Amino acid sequence: MLNQFSRTELLIGKTGIEKLQKASVAVFGIGGVGSFVVEGLVRAGIGNFILVDNDEVCLTNLNRQLIALQKTVGKPKVEVAKERILEINPNANVEVYKEFFMPDSKEILAGSVDYIVDAVDTVTAKIELVMRADKLNIPIISCMGTGNKLDPTKFEVTDIYKTSVCPLAKVMRKELKARGIKGLKVVYSKEEPIKQDEILEKSLKEDGKGKNQVPGSISFVPSVAGLIIAGEVIKDIIK
Repeated sequence: MLNQFSRTELLIGKTGIEKLQKASVAVFGIGGVGSFVVEGLVRAGIGNFILVDNDEVCLTNLNRQLIALQKTVGKPKVEVAKERILEINPNANVEVYKEFFMPDSKEILAGSVDYIVDAVDTVTAKIELVMRADKLNIPIISCMGTGNKLDPTKFEVTDIYKTSVCPLAKVMRKELKARGIKGLKVVYSKEEPIKQDEILEKSLKEDGKGKNQVPGSISFVPSVAGLIIAGEVIKDIIK
């Protein structure tokens, strides 16, 4: 009998579908990357979600975040993402935490989690997630920098200690090595980031005033990273 996962079952089989429906994935950061991770996971058949993000949808998110619509501006990202998940699969279980994950966060990973996705921006939170995953023996995949980039074909899946170019990956390599972490699966871009001074200079020429030095972003870069991550999670769970 046909169902919403019939086409997926043709690829991964009934056993694969059952594994995904039983699996629980914690996604930290529901932004440009994380929102597309969630989308890829729920449409593939993941049945249980833990979503963690403290932010509300903002007007500047409309250029790249799947959950950002005019009608969702101002709403908590985790609540918007939960609603979208349940519209796609009403049988999914979704647990939300509207908070920043930091070293003093206690209960989020207390239950049964099969996979952790790190799609947060803060180095402190990223390191803490990796340390917790290592301690709890939970598989984790971490996204490196996607800002100030224009080429989505430059993403690679590799170990953190095999990365290059990416400034965030450089910091993570140093910090994780100091903490004795032997490896970490990451998605990172080999594209050189567009320098902020070039962006500011362009802005000054175009409108006579500079912009704040936040990373530039576009619709088709973080989204690709998010879908790559979703694919890695799915493949790891069913293999």
